[in-house]
Amino acid sequence: MGLVPGMIKGLKVTARTMIRTLFGDGPPVVPAPSEHSHTVQYPHVKEMPADRARGVIALHEENCTACMLCARECPDWCIYIEGHKYLAPPRREGGKPRQKNALDRFDIDYSLCMYCGICVEVCPFEALFWSPEYEYSEPRIADLLHDKERLGEWMETVPDFEPYEAGSQQKVLKVPR
Repeated sequence: MGLVPGMIKGLKVTARTMIRTLFGDGPPVVPAPSEHSHTVQYPHVKEMPADRARGVIALHEENCTACMLCARECPDWCIYIEGHKYLAPPRREGGKPRQKNALDRFDIDYSLCMYCGICVEVCPFEALFWSPEYEYSEPRIADLLHDKERLGEWMETVPDFEPYEAGSQQKVLKVPR
């Protein structure tokens, strides 16, 4: 018998919420659900994402050394990197030429990515950043494979880092522009 009063109480809460959504707090004259609801009418009205929202991963190509650390740590194996080595001039006169990596291919397959952020956290050269952009759907699933040029375009939308609390001993991060 204790089930019925609980169900009636739940239906009462549901009905109250429905009436408040349809009519607001005023007298119930004309229903206007779009004015009083918490739902945003998405294609026509767009909300700003929350601070530090995870949208799409942006690549700062100049900082990437093709170390493959992000691809190795990715649990979904959705990052594809190809690079080659070349000899750079010595730093000092009479020194030995040094060997450096050059990035040939950097692709992220967003149809596989689960947006865990491990690649961003593990990058030692600050080449990967979170961008709050979330509108990058494609009609074909094959088009969700973004190359380094497309990932570089997202760098314009990366917000600046928020300052740390006073007295913090951490390195102050800056977004390369």
